[in-house]
Amino acid sequence: MFTGIVEATGIVQGAERRGDVLVVRVSAGPLLAGLPTGGSIAVNGCCLTAVAVDASGFVCELTEETLLRTAFRERLRPGVRVNLERPMRADGRFDGHIVQGHVDGVGRVQELRRLGDSAELVVSPPPELERYLVAKGSVAVDGISLTLARLEPGAFTVAVIPYTLDVTTLRDARPDDRVNLEVDVVAKYVERLLQARGLA
Repeated sequence: MFTGIVEATGIVQGAERRGDVLVVRVSAGPLLAGLPTGGSIAVNGCCLTAVAVDASGFVCELTEETLLRTAFRERLRPGVRVNLERPMRADGRFDGHIVQGHVDGVGRVQELRRLGDSAELVVSPPPELERYLVAKGSVAVDGISLTLARLEPGAFTVAVIPYTLDVTTLRDARPDDRVNLEVDVVAKYVERLLQARGLA
C-alpha cells in the first residue's frame, strides 16, 4: 500500500521491448538504499516490481496489461521524469490517502494554471471514473495524493502547492498529457456493497 506522498522523482534511463514485456530502467537516487530486488515501488502511481537494483537505478518489467491500463505506453521514454514512492511501512506515519498502486484509468491534462507560486491542475477523467470523484475528496494523479477543489462534468480541478510542484512531475504538466489516475478505494468498496444489496 502507498499513500500518494511522492518521495522523489527518477529519470527513465531506458525502455526496450524484450519479447512480450517492456523493460524499463529508472534512476532512483536516495530511494535505492531501501529498495530490495523483488521489492515494490510506485512509478507514477503504478505499483511495479524492481526486478534488478544496482547503485544507479532499478529495472522493472511491464506487461501489455499494464501498458493498456496506464499512460506508460507514451510516457516512459528516456529522459522523462517519473514520481517514485516506496510502500508504506507498517510502523510508518499515514499521510496522504490510501493508494493501492492500481491505476483505475488514464486522464488527460486540460491545463496547469499558474497562480504565482502555486497552481491549479485541470484534468479530464475517463467517464467511468467520474462517479467516484467528489469535491474535497481524494484522487491520485500520477501517484500524487491530491484533493479535488472543484468538480464539473468532464473535468476536475486540484490545487497544487509550491512544494508539490517542486518535488513532483506536475511542474512539467502540459495540455493533453496523459496521467495515471487512481480514485479513492473506499468509494469503490461502498459501491460494491450497495450493489450487493441491490441499492446501486
